[in-house]
Amino acid sequence: MGRINKPKASALQYWPRKRAERLIPNVNWNAIKKNEVGLMGFIGYKAGMVSVYAKDDTADSMTKGKKIIIPATVMECPEMKIFSVRFYKNGIVSKEMVFANEKELKRVVRVPKQISKVEDLQKVTDFDDVRVIVYTEAKKTELKKTPDMIEIAVGGTKDQKLNFVKEKIGKTISISEVFPKGLLDIRAVTKGKGLMGPVRRHGISLKVDKTEKGQRRPGSLGPWHPARVTFVTPQAGQMGFFSRVAYNSVILKTGKAEELKVNPNGFKHYGFLKADYLLLKGSVHGPKKRAILMTTPLRPSKYQVKQKLEVLELR
Repeated sequence: MGRINKPKASALQYWPRKRAERLIPNVNWNAIKKNEVGLMGFIGYKAGMVSVYAKDDTADSMTKGKKIIIPATVMECPEMKIFSVRFYKNGIVSKEMVFANEKELKRVVRVPKQISKVEDLQKVTDFDDVRVIVYTEAKKTELKKTPDMIEIAVGGTKDQKLNFVKEKIGKTISISEVFPKGLLDIRAVTKGKGLMGPVRRHGISLKVDKTEKGQRRPGSLGPWHPARVTFVTPQAGQMGFFSRVAYNSVILKTGKAEELKVNPNGFKHYGFLKADYLLLKGSVHGPKKRAILMTTPLRPSKYQVKQKLEVLELR
């Protein structure tokens, strides 16, 4: 048996290990760059996993031109609309205009009776950046009616951003417009596991069976001095329901729900797809029905960028 390697077990990169404050994580949009004009993120809902037959067209691949089987995750991505536009000056919101007051939004936020007009955007001239708060049309799915909202940055120059926002106010934005192909980052909250001991939580080894003070605990809580238990000591506590990022997921396919025929009963613990879908290579962290934020890749790798996979059919 090979040596078990768990480099991220008890890694202090993930600290503190506590429950996430929100289901859709916040994003540092200043670190993400996008050359094209358009939104830099999209919200989807995890439906389940499938196996697909795909043709490998990746250059220098050992299976180039062959039919291969790969695991994939299906995300239901209902269309989104712009709720409000935010103008930033010196990193602070200087002006915000609301452009939507649908009744579904009252479940999430206070909606004003009078909303702004598109012409009002011309009045704002002193700003550094433009971002939008978008909401999902969750009522188009079988999942729920309450929309999810998040602030998303827009790619391009100042004028290009403003023109893009003007065009999209009052209109729907689909997943195929934002992520037609290529890579994306997945930002979501993992499955919650509750209270777990140090063996499961930090990956420490079991002590010998004749140990007197318990097998599933650390042999020592630390030295005599400093006379306290430090935060690096592996102890029992919360596991799961953490905000995590998975980088450079490959987009296999996007399309309408009618095109994806999985089985007559739909996805287990999810149901049928009614909105657009996105097929991603590999797994996505988090349980089914969880809202997933997909963003423009922060640091695309050469290996993932050159992957070219043509989906033939579901297995």
